Amino acid sequence: MELKKIRNDFPILKRKINGKRMVYLDSAATSQKPKQVIKEIEKYYENYNSNVHRGIYKIAAEATEEYEEARKKIAKFINAKSEKEIIFVRGATEAINLVRFAWAEKLRPEDEIISTVMEHHSNIVPWLMLKKKGIDLKFVEINDDGTLRMEEFKKLITPKTKLIAVSHVSNVLGTINPVKQIAKLAHENGARILFDSAQSVPHMPVDVQELDCDFMAFSGHKMFGPTGIGVLYVKEEVYREMEPFMGGGEMIKEVFLTNATWKDPPHKYEAGTPDISGAIALGYAVDYLEKIGMKKMKEHEKTLTRYALEKLSKVPGIKIYGPKNAENRGGVIAFNLGDIHAHDLATILDEQGVAIRSGHHCTMPLHSKLGVSATARASFSIYNTKEDVDELVNALNKARKVFGI
Repeated sequence: MELKKIRNDFPILKRKINGKRMVYLDSAATSQKPKQVIKEIEKYYENYNSNVHRGIYKIAAEATEEYEEARKKIAKFINAKSEKEIIFVRGATEAINLVRFAWAEKLRPEDEIISTVMEHHSNIVPWLMLKKKGIDLKFVEINDDGTLRMEEFKKLITPKTKLIAVSHVSNVLGTINPVKQIAKLAHENGARILFDSAQSVPHMPVDVQELDCDFMAFSGHKMFGPTGIGVLYVKEEVYREMEPFMGGGEMIKEVFLTNATWKDPPHKYEAGTPDISGAIALGYAVDYLEKIGMKKMKEHEKTLTRYALEKLSKVPGIKIYGPKNAENRGGVIAFNLGDIHAHDLATILDEQGVAIRSGHHCTMPLHSKLGVSATARASFSIYNTKEDVDELVNALNKARKVFGI
């Protein structure tokens, strides 16, 4: 791939930090945006800014057409059977909460949900909120290498299990979970399956029909789109088990003072004015990803991850979390360096122009299992290079000198 050309598509990568070239290694938190996507946001507001599904005048029709075209692009991108299976939301967090309120509210006391200790808080907290209804929540543990203890799924699942909610790729360990296998187990036992795919859809080919998931959540801002837009995929047959998420304009068919009826999905779950420019821009972000090719995206990040694991492992005092084999993980590497707190380490690296994440990464239960309060995290995307990894290693060695390690 022409990495120089790709990097030129991302204006922010030209920025200097403390007089140094910025090395952005936090794409797991949010990706940078190519100029092709930024341009479409401007185009919407400058040329056809109007509400969707409401007006019959020309620019309203143009906005609606572009908005629904984005839905079709996303459906094709993840190989959904129909664009009707695509619901626009604010992000993966809202997508999972939509499932919690529109689907899981029907669960009865003593029904069960299974999740894992490696989940993002967004895939734990909504289910914890159901405990007041008497719903039992169980968690699958991890092995020392950061992989799931798969045998525990079979031990934990019972006829009372109604949902398994699991991350496709861990945002800390980088572990690529065998979600197809987990989905098969769920369906064999009469349960539904939800994938938190915020860290997979932007980085590798994802086929919802092949994986056979019932729900899948992902965020636009992690896949070159803007913030405030995301997607919930719902298998069309599952819609009959769901109630509206919110009430208001757009999601209704008819309203009387005594009752109301709803539109068919997905509009049934998109009350009010949506993030129109965000959805349209996400459609163009999908165009950009498809132009690169998701197989190439995956291979590029795998090559970078393999290189980074090799280089980082040679830094004295470093502790790397998650699978050691790049074949079993996404482009995310969490680590600690000696007894330096992750926040202090990130501050020193920032002075060198290297941007990494530090903290618990919204995975406090996982960090508790790891026996640490925080980790530093480097994560990659298509615009990163081996030179970026080298800069990270150089900055870490400078941090070692600063802290006398």
